[in-house]
Amino acid sequence: VKFWDPLGMVTPSDGEKSPIMGQFGDAGTIGFLRHSEIKHGRVAMAAFVGFIVQANGIHFPWASTLSGLTYADIAAAGSPPAQWDAVPTAAKWQIFLLIGLLEFWGEGGGRGVETHYMKGGKPGAFPSFEPIRPELAQPPLDLFDPL
Repeated sequence: VKFWDPLGMVTPSDGEKSPIMGQFGDAGTIGFLRHSEIKHGRVAMAAFVGFIVQANGIHFPWASTLSGLTYADIAAAGSPPAQWDAVPTAAKWQIFLLIGLLEFWGEGGGRGVETHYMKGGKPGAFPSFEPIRPELAQPPLDLFDPL
């Protein structure tokens, strides 16, 4: 496989292992780098859209907590960083927990149904929730991936 590797992060052509990523071999390292580039690109795009939406004062019209805190109250805090500070701590933990669960599901290949991206699987593909849907009846839809 020919590719551009200016930092020498994969196994060099002389067979000696790279101290950074060489332990995974060429295919595993390339899979890791491709997957991380796709994931970071998706996160950056979502963050940009979220920042623009928040900066323009667009928000949901209903309450965000059972105590009555509305999205309008959070939006009134000012800039997007100030809005993040106005989000209740429990809500922040829910966001981080969801991210962690999605990472756990994605790295596990959906209970081993999908091949891991470092072992020949498709980088950027997120496994279906079909293996747990009969047991939990949730989530009703898979994450959207047009490719």
